[in-house]
Amino acid sequence: MHMIKTDADVAAGLVDLALIDVRLFTVIDKAGPVPLRRLSPGYRGLAGIIVAQMVSRASADAIWRRLEETAGDITPHHMLGLSDADCRAIGLSRAKADTLRRAAESVDRGELDLDAICHMEASAATRKLTAIKGIGRWTADVYLLFCAGHPDIFPSGDVALQNAVAHAFGLGMRPTPQELDAIAEKWSPWRGVSARLFWAYYAREMRREVAPVLEA
Repeated sequence: MHMIKTDADVAAGLVDLALIDVRLFTVIDKAGPVPLRRLSPGYRGLAGIIVAQMVSRASADAIWRRLEETAGDITPHHMLGLSDADCRAIGLSRAKADTLRRAAESVDRGELDLDAICHMEASAATRKLTAIKGIGRWTADVYLLFCAGHPDIFPSGDVALQNAVAHAFGLGMRPTPQELDAIAEKWSPWRGVSARLFWAYYAREMRREVAPVLEA
């Protein structure tokens, strides 16, 4: 398994994808540059992904800045030192604050090794991450994509990806996560690059910033 670590890896994946599925020639042309967007593995990277769940990029950026200012650093120790009042002032929902704390506790106790997860097979890594209440498949997929550089992950639950594929292929309706899983199956073993491609396509064609990760 060749992990996605550099822009050259993304470029190689795009070449192969165009050969795997001729429909992607047009998508690649319209998408423009496809960013790598790698994050360092560990609690900080996972925290940034949790913060970005279900909110706009602008909101996520603002919450992240306040979290950094209040916590001083984004580590399990610092996160566990924040009070409920701190979390509310930062703009974290109760659910997100609880998820961040549960992940911090799991890392602190040695139950969750976020570096080791990056070297695990995808389904096993996903099971390990989603065992923490509040971390679902989307969060696990995005962690494996951007922190681990896994080449064959496609977050089919991501609404922007659903919209991008529907727009690019002229589908009458936005595909469900299950339908998008089936569509993306053809792009294996480069589904991680195809996800980056469709995020770039959506950002350029719909003029919206849809990157699911912060510059954590």
